[in-house]
Amino acid sequence: MKKLVFLFTLLVAITRVGYGQRALSLQECIDFARENNPNLKSARSAIDAAEARVGEYIATGLPQLNASANLTDNYVIPTSFLPAFIVDPSAGPDEFVGVQFGTKYTGNASINLDQMIFNGSYFVGLKASKTYTELAKRDFIKTETDVVEAIKKAYYSVLVNKERADLVVKNFQRLDSLLKQTRIQYENGFVEKIDVNRIQVQYNNIANTRKNAAIGLAMSYNLLKFQMGLPIDERIELTDNLESIKTVVLDESFKEGFQYSNRIEYSTLEVNKALVELDIKNTRSQYLPSIDLFGNYGASYGTSTFNSLIQFGPNWRSLGSVGLRANVPIFDGMRKSKVIQQKKSQLNQIENSLALTKSQIDLEQEQASLNFESYVQTLRTQRENMDLSKEVYDVAVIKYQQGVGSNLEVIDADAAYKEAQTNYFAALYDALIASVELEKSYGKLLSK
Repeated sequence: MKKLVFLFTLLVAITRVGYGQRALSLQECIDFARENNPNLKSARSAIDAAEARVGEYIATGLPQLNASANLTDNYVIPTSFLPAFIVDPSAGPDEFVGVQFGTKYTGNASINLDQMIFNGSYFVGLKASKTYTELAKRDFIKTETDVVEAIKKAYYSVLVNKERADLVVKNFQRLDSLLKQTRIQYENGFVEKIDVNRIQVQYNNIANTRKNAAIGLAMSYNLLKFQMGLPIDERIELTDNLESIKTVVLDESFKEGFQYSNRIEYSTLEVNKALVELDIKNTRSQYLPSIDLFGNYGASYGTSTFNSLIQFGPNWRSLGSVGLRANVPIFDGMRKSKVIQQKKSQLNQIENSLALTKSQIDLEQEQASLNFESYVQTLRTQRENMDLSKEVYDVAVIKYQQGVGSNLEVIDADAAYKEAQTNYFAALYDALIASVELEKSYGKLLSK
């Protein structure tokens, strides 16, 4: 038995020492996760990619300058057919003679410039690409909200499990002391062996509960570190406690100033709606003509020997051109019209989703408020029950020690006290989780 007690004490000591290297408050855990959580890192990379996409689209409207060159070996020079009377006056009108024009080797080199002058679709698309970046930012906020929610729940879980583990240790010490006293009474003939055995059973149970509580606390720490993006073998301890945790949902001004756009789900739908509206505008702009400026400058040469071709000199003749190119859409088989119809239907779907999301948010807020109020009331009741059961247990022990109470009365009081403790901690955890859900329903999880 002494070995068992020593092992349990050692396990708790190792647990406490192991987590004492990095002290973190709830806000510090959240701040650390903002920089190190893998999901947030991926969402941040998505924003970078979206911003790069905007730059890519902008580049399509800037001057496009290209250089080209080619060397060609006309190993079979094309043959053209001319009326034969050009070389033979006596030839008939239906006679032709084949003549090869050109040289065996030709080459040309040029620089080409294209510049967009007007394209309605480009400017609408540019705005849409920037709005797409806003969508990536909304996705980041959604991920951040989920991470903060998980951090808070994991942090509260550690605090509750830590207090539960501390209370289990006190229960263990209490029963250990009672068991020793009962054994002394048995040895002196004041109680029966069965009285010792009953307390021994309770002692064995609380010893096992103590071990499980230590393991549960360690698992809670590991979950918190996982959500933070912290290595599991990193040692931490929490600087906040249940008394210092400020539940913002209890503030009188908590529900004031709420707007549906505070909820990231609703805000994301608004951005999607803006994107579809821009998409419709972009399709309509494709009915407009587009105008581009183009120009090129270069040189070309032809020769029968390859060596003279690759020797740049006066034989190379310059060439160049500049002009405007207009493209006027006339008829596309009603394709753009059908595309616009599809986008309008998609817009209607988003508007319906916005209305539905409003209703869902109203329902979530009402349910979250009712749940929180219910859990807080249950917490008060369970706290009172735990205090009362502690008093009952203390009285039962005193009566038993004075010889006016029974051993069974002590066992029953102990069982009721531990059950009240279990109910209290369950209610405490439920109330804390309900406060997080209420914060989430009002879109205030990211508020410091």
